[in-house]
Amino acid sequence: MTVILAIGGTDSSGGAGLTRDTAMAAGLGTAVRPVVTAVTVQTDDALLAIHPSPPQAVADQARAALATPPAPGAVKIGMLGSAGVAEAINDALPAGLPIVLDPVLKASSGGRLMAAGGFGALLQRAALVTPNLAELEVLSGSAGSMDAQAAQLLAQGARAVLVKGGHGTGAESIDVLYTAEGAATPFAAARLPGSKRGTGCSLATAIACRLARGDTLPEACRRGKAAVHRWLGC
Repeated sequence: MTVILAIGGTDSSGGAGLTRDTAMAAGLGTAVRPVVTAVTVQTDDALLAIHPSPPQAVADQARAALATPPAPGAVKIGMLGSAGVAEAINDALPAGLPIVLDPVLKASSGGRLMAAGGFGALLQRAALVTPNLAELEVLSGSAGSMDAQAAQLLAQGARAVLVKGGHGTGAESIDVLYTAEGAATPFAAARLPGSKRGTGCSLATAIACRLARGDTLPEACRRGKAAVHRWLGC
């Protein structure tokens, strides 16, 4: 059985967070060990309240999940909420476990969830960071081109960056994988009408599932995007 560790918040609307992580992973034949960083009170239209978990409680959950066999093959990190939780997670995770970090700064229903500088060592430790276009600009601290912003994030120590193009324009939604070695690999899919909440959660989770199954990073990104495209078309 393939297992991933999913770290993030709950969403009372069911549209994002750990609920969406679990649904995507189940569709890919993967079990989820959940670690709750916060309970969010949300509808599809608004973030009403956040009840954060104490950093020690988050670390304790992660250690218990990691100690339960079979061991997770990868980690997906979504909402953290604070630098203290990010630090606790960094301390709890063992070396060598692939981490996919979805740098959630705002809820899709509105409301700030994390300060840009709060990710700490997790940003450098992650095998992949998956910002959307708005998150990339904030994290890079630059208003330049997407290529320049990704290069700036890599210069901060990120190992690889997948810039999500879902919030862009054009007939195709194009995600681009940038690596520290200088490669830039695009992954394109037809832009579908309408939208769903939780696309960022779904993509990061799908990539983590593929990494847990032994895919290379580019292959995991390609298959992860295909899985999200199928879900959006349902």
